[in-house]
Amino acid sequence: MNMDQYIGRLLDQRYEILEVIGTGGMAVVYKARCHRLNRLVAIKILKDEFARDEEFRRRFHAEGEAVAMLSHPNIVQVYDVSTSESANFIVMELIDGISLKQYMEKKGVLNWKETLHFSMQIAKGLEHAHSRGIVHRDIKPHNIMVLKNGSVKVMDFGIARVMNKSNTLTKEALGSVHYISPEQAKGGHTDNRSDLYSLSVVMYEMMAGRPPYDGESAVSVAIQHINGGAQLPSSYNPNIPSGLEQIIMKGMSLEIRDRYVSATEMLQDMEEFRKNPEIQFQYHTLLDDATRKLPTAHIPLTTAEKKVQAKTGVRPVQEPVRVRPNTAQRRVVEHIPERETDVLRRAQQRRQTEVQKKREERSRVATTAIVICSAVVVCAIIIFLIALFNGALLNQEKDIVEVPYLEGQMYSEALVAKHKDFKLRLLPQEYSDYAEGQIILQEPVGGQKVQRGSDVWITVSMGPEPPKVELDNLVGSEAEEACDWLIDKGLKPLTKKESSYLYEAGVVTRTDPAAGTELKQGETVYVYISTGKEVVQAPMPYVVGLELGRAKELMEQLGFTNVRYEEVDSQKPAGQIVYQSVAKGSNVDVSAEVIIHYSAGPQETEAPTEATLPQIPSTTEETKGWTVSFSVPERDTEFRLDVCLGGTSSVLDSKMVAPGSTSAFVTLSGTGLVAYDLYIDGEYYDTRTIEWTKAG
Repeated sequence: MNMDQYIGRLLDQRYEILEVIGTGGMAVVYKARCHRLNRLVAIKILKDEFARDEEFRRRFHAEGEAVAMLSHPNIVQVYDVSTSESANFIVMELIDGISLKQYMEKKGVLNWKETLHFSMQIAKGLEHAHSRGIVHRDIKPHNIMVLKNGSVKVMDFGIARVMNKSNTLTKEALGSVHYISPEQAKGGHTDNRSDLYSLSVVMYEMMAGRPPYDGESAVSVAIQHINGGAQLPSSYNPNIPSGLEQIIMKGMSLEIRDRYVSATEMLQDMEEFRKNPEIQFQYHTLLDDATRKLPTAHIPLTTAEKKVQAKTGVRPVQEPVRVRPNTAQRRVVEHIPERETDVLRRAQQRRQTEVQKKREERSRVATTAIVICSAVVVCAIIIFLIALFNGALLNQEKDIVEVPYLEGQMYSEALVAKHKDFKLRLLPQEYSDYAEGQIILQEPVGGQKVQRGSDVWITVSMGPEPPKVELDNLVGSEAEEACDWLIDKGLKPLTKKESSYLYEAGVVTRTDPAAGTELKQGETVYVYISTGKEVVQAPMPYVVGLELGRAKELMEQLGFTNVRYEEVDSQKPAGQIVYQSVAKGSNVDVSAEVIIHYSAGPQETEAPTEATLPQIPSTTEETKGWTVSFSVPERDTEFRLDVCLGGTSSVLDSKMVAPGSTSAFVTLSGTGLVAYDLYIDGEYYDTRTIEWTKAG
């Protein structure tokens, strides 16, 4: 079907396809939304021509599950793998970045520091995958993502193994064939050193601005990888440090035994070079390795030779040009009597005959000598080749061993120790009718003749496929209760904690996979348990003195969500903050209540001062008292003002004074000159006097 028809569809009742973000030779990559976890993901969907192959789908699913177990900062995480009649796809994390290929096309030749920075991260990702028995087999700049923070992630781990089931070098393979190892190009067995070869080719391209081999077809490029002969990258970029060039060329060694044994070993050399860019490594890579052929000088071809080369593809062997001596000589003819001329003519003929006989005799001797020498040389060569061939056959025959029949045997350390002539490599386990631990498949099969030390890939049975269990809805139940239910059903609970505003602490918030999913016994279910509301703390800013609008803006920016603003009487300008309930710099929960007071502005009517007061009426209004203003010290916090009759503890009036206030209003009455003692929060502060006068 048309791949664009996936847009808008919901795969596995979970993944909503949003848009196309990339297209490859075998798959199309989409941006999608996971409705269970409410997150964006990338989904790679196989094209129909590959999805129709049942064996391809089986290997695709097995490899995807194995890769999903990888967890490394330099590897794109695989979340899920699905194979069905409707679609075959892999769910991966969505990367915000561009491919290394796009990055290289944008920047051209990279400097050695940037090349080393990227290469070490790629090697670390390979190191992690190789330690889990997974070989990438398709390392190329297209499969490496560069993030905005400068880190890189390798994607499509393990998937290349499935893709390589088809070894045809088509036009679609041209992008990958620039980076494949010689053994891959020959269709031979590959291991972790094939990935290191491809990584070295990527490093070569980053430093040289072009791959080591190029051609008009995938086949021609593959043949160049098999034959070797790449120019040193320094021939394109003379600024490459010698030590880094050595690392690249060692990784690109034509013979697999000459490369780095592991990514760890390659990383060690990279680290040594990083510490000392002037370092020179003590191994052969530049002149005496098969990856570099020294060019031989040729004499310029003639026009005829060029035509021969164009027709046959073979350069004609050029013989040194021989210069014939000039035979034109001046002859002086003297007058000789006729008789004497005849005598001289006959004598000359005799001499010529003798000379001819001597020449023929010398020629026969020379020919005989040449024939004898040639025969001796040929015999010597034949004897040497026979001895060499027999020796090689004997040595090769000694190294040829028969692959044992392992199918049906129990896999164990003892079995590995028993077959020391081979390296037993594990493929992902599978359910089968065999007992758990029995070997169900091997490659190559038993009875084949192989080189001693060859890899034998085996698949171990996990036993009969367990019955499926439908996952119940555990959301909202107690964690212990949910785990007990899973264990009773033969499932393995794995708890993780997360904050939640909806569920109380200790309650299940979600499960992965979600309720309704059919699972096999023994599978793991992630149970997410609430830790309660997330407590987010932030330092309290100092807002006293700020304008109300600015204070609100600042509190919102810092995430405070429960701020109560109250207007209070104050002599400060209207809207100015005069008090905050939390001290400056204190770490406080952003959801906790914070009280902030702001000034209502100076009073419009002036209150009586200490020196002069309005005349007190002589009527009964005297008993009601007058509002009197006392100046008080400005404070950041609220305080209580007690006014007592001078020299006594009798409190005449009390008032709570708002933060930032410089005056307090109390109700008093009296006659004549009266002294008043002021107390702040129960402590003596000052004595003030008021002279009360009555109206005329």
